[in-house]
Amino acid sequence: MRILGLDYGEKRIGVAVCDELGMTTRGIATIARKNWKRDIKQVAALVEEYGAQMIVVGYPVRLDGTEGIACEKVNGFVDALEAGVCVPVVKWNEALSTKEAEGLLREADVNPRKGRAVVDRMAAAIILQDYLEHNPKFLEGDTPAT
Repeated sequence: MRILGLDYGEKRIGVAVCDELGMTTRGIATIARKNWKRDIKQVAALVEEYGAQMIVVGYPVRLDGTEGIACEKVNGFVDALEAGVCVPVVKWNEALSTKEAEGLLREADVNPRKGRAVVDRMAAAIILQDYLEHNPKFLEGDTPAT
């Protein structure tokens, strides 16, 4: 089963996809945000292109477990996304995925500020990989976790 992972941000949406076995993820695109209608149309095109059967969206819960303004923005995007695609959409705690992606780029001597699009794709891949690692039964046909 192919799944898309999204890292939703103020300026960009990082996109990743997993292989059909749900074992590995890779960043595939960075969508420059314009408006929800256009953004969702681009995500829907990627769902179709990759044959994705589900979307996992990073959910920016605070470290203390509470939801803030960023969660409200993601909730609005997810609501619009669910209306614009014909696959299930799941929110998944992104747990500092962008910071992890920036750290990986620093280790590779890539300046994260110069590679923001790369950071966003990597963050999406990290979110999706974390989801897959915590939901191995789902790939065998069980109900997705949220």
